[in-house]
Amino acid sequence: MWREAAVLAGAAGCACLALSEYEKKHFSVEAAAIVSDKIYRDRTIVFLSDLHNNEFGCTNQKLVQAIHGLKPDAVLCGGDMMVSKKGSRDIQVPLRLFEQLAARYPVFYGNGNHENRMTWRRDIYGNLYEEYKGALQKMGVTYLEDDTVPLGEDILITGVDLDQDFYRKALYQKLPDMERGYLRKKLGPAGEPGDRFRILLAHSPLYFEAYADWGADLTLSGHFHGGTIRIPGLGGVMTPQYQFFLPWCAGDFERDGKRMIVSRGLGTHSINIRLNNRPQLAVIYLKKKQGMFEKADNL
Repeated sequence: MWREAAVLAGAAGCACLALSEYEKKHFSVEAAAIVSDKIYRDRTIVFLSDLHNNEFGCTNQKLVQAIHGLKPDAVLCGGDMMVSKKGSRDIQVPLRLFEQLAARYPVFYGNGNHENRMTWRRDIYGNLYEEYKGALQKMGVTYLEDDTVPLGEDILITGVDLDQDFYRKALYQKLPDMERGYLRKKLGPAGEPGDRFRILLAHSPLYFEAYADWGADLTLSGHFHGGTIRIPGLGGVMTPQYQFFLPWCAGDFERDGKRMIVSRGLGTHSINIRLNNRPQLAVIYLKKKQGMFEKADNL
């Protein structure tokens, strides 16, 4: 009996690992629509996050072709496109990807903790961050380090570099500093109500309340990889930071008419498993309309 149970458990484990390997190499394209009277004309935005050096085909051709098929007006990146952990210095995978994308689309890049770690640990990474950023800028990528740039006359895109403390593994709730005007001090005021539509690239979704209060109409985040294993009705089981059943692992959230879309990301690191949690290519349709936002039902 015990032998049969062990065989069944081993078979189940092998099946789960095989499914995980399949999922990691097969992304899904998922859409959300946002309607706002601040938007003057319809646009299609593609959002990439947490690639972590994963490749979908040679030089990410499957991903690139999927993006081409969406015909975006802009590509936005939420960071963590490489792995800067345990001394890893490989930045070529994201550079090859963005070389292809920047040749056809405006690309706006916000940092995640893996990009920032290259500056936090100069003893390990030296000038690798500047090398990476410089290569992207030469391609025409707009690199946002607490910066704001326009997309047309009606949209502003901001990328915030969160301080290292906001990524501590032990955090299960927002830091008091975030409540004390952190974003306003770091980024300046978001603008008056009724001003241009504000998109904020903020890698960690833990601080949605602060992002919305600052003035972000749409926050784009990632960081938690969808929670590794997703259970229907419960969501993500465990983040790469070993937080369990965190509600912000992935999805579409709303607060007082402000939205946050949290991508499940495109890759993994450390916990290299995905079950019922395919990598995600997010496409966001920004639409002109009078009135409040309309919540999409497929994210």
